[in-house]
Amino acid sequence: MDSNEHEPAEGAAPPPPRAPGIVGLSTPYRVVAALALGAIAVAACTHLAFVFLHVAPTNTLSKQHAQTIDGWIYPEFEQNWKLFAPNPLQQNIAVEARAEVRGPDGGVTATAWYDLSAEDARAIRHSLLPSHTRQNELRRAWDFFTGSHDENNEPNGDRGRLSEEYLRRIAVNRLAPRHPDGTVLRIQLRSATTAVPAPRWSTETTDTQTYYRELPWWTV
Repeated sequence: MDSNEHEPAEGAAPPPPRAPGIVGLSTPYRVVAALALGAIAVAACTHLAFVFLHVAPTNTLSKQHAQTIDGWIYPEFEQNWKLFAPNPLQQNIAVEARAEVRGPDGGVTATAWYDLSAEDARAIRHSLLPSHTRQNELRRAWDFFTGSHDENNEPNGDRGRLSEEYLRRIAVNRLAPRHPDGTVLRIQLRSATTAVPAPRWSTETTDTQTYYRELPWWTV
């Protein structure tokens, strides 16, 4: 068989270039790409719809599907704002954590308190593109916990237990890398709440003493 049988004839026009993007794909691949893009678009629209119903004023639709909306939003997508109802904070709340660590020699020691909120603040200060996680993950996790527990730190149903797991997971991820040669056995968290002082021109008096809410030790 002549080796030049499948070569284009001399002077023949070169084949047209493949069109860019999805148009240039074969039909099966175009179908797969279109289905994938459609699925992503549906997922994005569904997520935005759930978030909108979560932050919007209470209405018939949000009441009817409250369980479904809460199941999707909590805990990762929880929002701390409401449409048409701003609620500015008047307190600085810092979340601190410490751990019990077993060292290489088998001894167990308790670490000092780490101010996790201060570390998040330093990570985003003066940043042109601050991390959304650094701004909100720990703060919203603590709000989620306090909103689903009583004053004795007892959970109010399944959401309370879910908030404990979520907060514990965040704390372990923050503390474990600090002790690469040891094993974190237990963790403990607390909040340090300080009221924002009144402005100088105001006659209002504000108690600026720091108050602590200490949680029990949690086994990792």
